[in-house]
Amino acid sequence: MRDYLLTLCVTAAVTYLLTGPVRKFAIATGAMPEIRARDVHREPTPRLGGIAMFFGLCAGLLVADHLSNLNSVFELSNEPRALLSGAALIWLIGVLDDKFEIDALIKLGAQMIAAGVMVVQGLTILWLPIPGIGTVALTQWQGTLLTVALVVITINAVNFVDGLDGLAAGMVCIATSAFFLYAYRIWFSYGIEAAAPATLFAAILMGMCLGFLPHNMHPARIFMGDSGSMLIGLVLAASAISVTGQVDPDALKLFEGGTREATHAALPVFIPLLLPLTIIAIPVADLLLAIVRRTWSGKSPFAADRGHLHHRLLEIGHSHSRAVLIMYFWSALIAFGVVLYSVHSASMWIVFAIVVLSAVGLVLLLLPRFTPRAPRWAEAFVPPRYRRRRPQPVATMPHGDMTDDMTDDMKDGMTGDMPEERVPVPAGINGATAIGARSRFTDRRKAGTPS
Repeated sequence: MRDYLLTLCVTAAVTYLLTGPVRKFAIATGAMPEIRARDVHREPTPRLGGIAMFFGLCAGLLVADHLSNLNSVFELSNEPRALLSGAALIWLIGVLDDKFEIDALIKLGAQMIAAGVMVVQGLTILWLPIPGIGTVALTQWQGTLLTVALVVITINAVNFVDGLDGLAAGMVCIATSAFFLYAYRIWFSYGIEAAAPATLFAAILMGMCLGFLPHNMHPARIFMGDSGSMLIGLVLAASAISVTGQVDPDALKLFEGGTREATHAALPVFIPLLLPLTIIAIPVADLLLAIVRRTWSGKSPFAADRGHLHHRLLEIGHSHSRAVLIMYFWSALIAFGVVLYSVHSASMWIVFAIVVLSAVGLVLLLLPRFTPRAPRWAEAFVPPRYRRRRPQPVATMPHGDMTDDMTDDMKDGMTGDMPEERVPVPAGINGATAIGARSRFTDRRKAGTPS
């Protein structure tokens, strides 16, 4: 665990330190597209954050290769090199797309090629564990098609959910942390070395997201762009493929005894194995809903719109930060709920806790404008938005004799809350303000091209 944490910290540090220079590079090269009709942000923001994330990935793999406890991953398996090859290809395509807006079909083809590169180098699904039957070996074509499909779905699911500041990086980090605990348990508890690559990939992916999040939280100073979203989607898919298709379920000794007993005992372990997409259940649900919505309307499945889950949270009244936190909550509930159930399936307290937390999540969704107010004694320790509103003082007229001639109704109308005067906000260092004045778009449809 110490070596994994060291790899995570190095990856996070390299990503964090490189994001600032990458932001300046993106501004200098003009990688700041105009605001489109579907965008949520109000001013042009530089992209290319995936450059820092890719170098964080390279740093994490380099450090792990020089650690005594993790060096065996590179000696016994070709998966780290397969991951780096596929990641480099998808990263280059993402960088070009962030700068020049590549066609969606070209990106889809590049995603398939990147998945094929990993398959050729050994990162593929070789078999599937099925409860009650056992291990089912896949042919070469079946394993290739299943691997490519899983990579493409995961990449596009993460790319689709990347619509709010800090949303994609945070959700992937939460889901990957749960996946890391599951993969580490298989590697450490059962002594299965085949799970070590997936554990390493998950640790590096967490470092990439944690290092980028401070720059990407609302208000974001830089976006990861497609170079970042497709990259973390590919790493996430590689982790799931490694632990699903490389770890032999027979090594877990799940099929001892009768078929019924073995199936019941293996069910909680098979859930994360057979359904690796549960770690990104929210992005996948958003992806499927977007495809159905656009196809039903007679549009291309790749046509951008403002119908994603995070857009709907904003439309019903949630603030930007609250919408992101709600998506974090559901991602953590699904990912950690599945992992906990796989460990203690006999405990009904886990199921009860998941049901209760789901109810809490539904209440949060149904109360978009609910803002808790702190008591009077705690107002000094909370942000201003959680403090109670105090009555405004009565404004006085400049001439005393004028108030004498006013009627009581006029005097009463002057009491209460007085409108605050708008003060112009000076240009700061956020977004495009680093190179010019703050942009103000009164009509967002004029700021970009309709999707």
